Amino acid sequence: MKYCRHKRGAMLDERAASADRISTLEYAFRGFAERSNPEVLCPLIGLTFDSLGEAYDYYNVYSWECGFGIRYGKSRINMKGSKCMHELVCNCSGKPTKENSSSCRSQCAAMIRLLRSDDDGWYICEYRATHNHQMLVTCTQKLHFPSHWHIDKYTRELVLQLRENNVNLSKVYSIIGTFFGRIKNVPFTKRCLKTLCGKISRDQADEDVRKNMDIFSNMKEKDSEFEYSVRVDGESRIRTLMWTNGGSKLQYHHFGDVITFDTTYRTNIYDMPFGLFVGVNNHFQSVIFAGVLMRDEKIESFNWVFREFVKLMGGKIPTTILTDQARAMEVAIEQVWPNITHGWCKWHVMKKAKESLGTHYHKRSEFRIEFHKLVQDMLTIKEFEDSWKFLISKYGLENNTFLIQIFEVRHKWAKPYFSGKFCAKQTSTQRSESANHMLKNYIPTGCPMNLFVKQYSKLLFDRDQEEGFQEKRTRLSGVVLKVNIPIERHASKIYTRTMFEMFGSFLFASGSYTVEELIPKRKYIATHQN
Repeated sequence: MKYCRHKRGAMLDERAASADRISTLEYAFRGFAERSNPEVLCPLIGLTFDSLGEAYDYYNVYSWECGFGIRYGKSRINMKGSKCMHELVCNCSGKPTKENSSSCRSQCAAMIRLLRSDDDGWYICEYRATHNHQMLVTCTQKLHFPSHWHIDKYTRELVLQLRENNVNLSKVYSIIGTFFGRIKNVPFTKRCLKTLCGKISRDQADEDVRKNMDIFSNMKEKDSEFEYSVRVDGESRIRTLMWTNGGSKLQYHHFGDVITFDTTYRTNIYDMPFGLFVGVNNHFQSVIFAGVLMRDEKIESFNWVFREFVKLMGGKIPTTILTDQARAMEVAIEQVWPNITHGWCKWHVMKKAKESLGTHYHKRSEFRIEFHKLVQDMLTIKEFEDSWKFLISKYGLENNTFLIQIFEVRHKWAKPYFSGKFCAKQTSTQRSESANHMLKNYIPTGCPMNLFVKQYSKLLFDRDQEEGFQEKRTRLSGVVLKVNIPIERHASKIYTRTMFEMFGSFLFASGSYTVEELIPKRKYIATHQN
């Protein structure tokens, strides 16, 4: 038969102290002036303490004075299930975990052994003062011992909030320094802060999926229109996760004819691509319709994303979508939305032109100037194609692989091929990329999914605030007429302030042209007057 000890509830680790009792640490400080020895503290055998914590503080102050650090060592439990012995040892005590290591452990024998007294106090029964290593001298050296740096719970909470809001380590340390008066007064080092931040990151990543579902449940309680859709693999792991809220759905209902979609953002702990569905509102501001985390960028994944996006948005299919040149995304759009206009990001085309054309595309080259004019200013298909052939021939680039390839798919990015198609003045995924840029200001590098979702919500809130300002400006602010003609006065009544200012700049620029009617109400010729 196997016998086992019956465990009772552990006894309290300290004795009741009388109101007039002076602690051992305080007594040592008070009596220092009357002693001849240079040390403030001296852990002699027989010294008594009310608790282990008091004994630890005493030995820790002593270790700071001498120039070493301490930690808890071996302990022993009695028949009643409470501690009856505990050792406080030098930080260099014990052996390294492996040979030829950089560990500071050198089998240092310095320590104090504490025994529990009959009245539940503690006393020193053994004291070893000899160290087998050098003592540290300066405060900056001593602070690197874990026993000598201290981060209180309020500072920890401040660090947590700052890190969640993507404040980098150096700025966190600087901000904490202002709370302590100056940076030298901070009771811990930046290295210690880095250790704490690592622990915070690990705690945030624990049970990530459960925490994320809790956040979604909380969002659902506050917003009945909040919805999310998740796709899992055969092992019930998340493959794709998409979510949106009531405000984004309403924005999509009004402004969802043209959307941009980009998956270049990857700052999360799983290195999952993050996609944003972005549009533009009547103030010409970027509005975010939905966010999606993806494990991969395969055709089947994009198929699921585009189908679920339409479901979450109530069934409305956009008329135009702008993306980068990802082939998998292009195939998925053709399969899911075969009848919509799909355009490529002109910014990506220009970026690849810079990478592929080398010396032809440097900043001051005539080719670059003419190429940009061709891309930006040509209005008709014939005009574009004729200018393209002339440019290629002029610079002898008929065999350039990049130019051959992008010309074959010119209907995906060239301006004339989008004539008569509503694009809401979005000719690139630059709005999606600017949203990615905004996310980087909110979301820390390598963050878990639950923190990602939480910070994404803050971005949406800020976008709503910006839209509210523009609404107030449109309703209450006055207008400045530049030309004071009927069409301008009419535009000031029906446009938002931002759109009216854009209209005014075009109206002002039109004054530089003279228009001649060639065929009444059918054909005109406009001539720019310098």
